Amino acid sequence: MEIIYTDQTGTGFLDSYIPLYEEIASKTARHLNLEDDFQLGVVAMTPEQIHAVNREYRQVDRPTDVISFALQDEPDAFRIPGEPLELGDIFISIQAVQDQAAEYGHSQKREAAFLFCHGLLHLLGYDHMTPEDETVMFGLQREILNGLAEKQV
Repeated sequence: MEIIYTDQTGTGFLDSYIPLYEEIASKTARHLNLEDDFQLGVVAMTPEQIHAVNREYRQVDRPTDVISFALQDEPDAFRIPGEPLELGDIFISIQAVQDQAAEYGHSQKREAAFLFCHGLLHLLGYDHMTPEDETVMFGLQREILNGLAEKQV
């Protein structure tokens, strides 16, 4: 597993979360029995930056907390033999981490973990468009985050 980190905010936001994100990715791979080695990117963004991405690629004219761009939407997606499976990129708003942690009454660590896990599951093909899919995806998030980033402050 390889995670490529890019902090477009200039704040060093990702530095304190790298070990946590790598632990979440490893636990997710174990939990889902992923056999392939994989690679993904994580990009920390300001509200203005993620707003621009949301507007350009999703045609939603507002900032959001996390956006995932999966590269493996198709089962027959191109793959270089012997190379890690490239899952895609997760864009996380650092302001959303702060705001939502305060709103939900838990730590920023927990919110940063939740948004990363949520984005990772999207990269792996999970979604929450139907109540059934939401139950599955949010259940996986709880299982993966259990012991790593609890809801307590």
